[in-house]
Amino acid sequence: MVHPRELFKEALRRSAASVICLHNHPSGDPAPSHEDIEVTKRLIECGHILGMEVLDHIIIGDRKFSSLKEQGYI
Repeated sequence: MVHPRELFKEALRRSAASVICLHNHPSGDPAPSHEDIEVTKRLIECGHILGMEVLDHIIIGDRKFSSLKEQGYI
């Protein structure tokens, strides 16, 4: 599980106003897991505190992807 500190570290260094999160599922199935959804919610909360918007969280798989924004989680 990613720690928000690690995710936002470089974005803060560059004074970013927003971020897009991306990770892969080695299984090839890009469907978000329960943990993916919970981590996304936590990252959004942390982003609000930092004044940085999480625009999307994209999961890639075997030539497919899932957008948590398109699925209504963001």
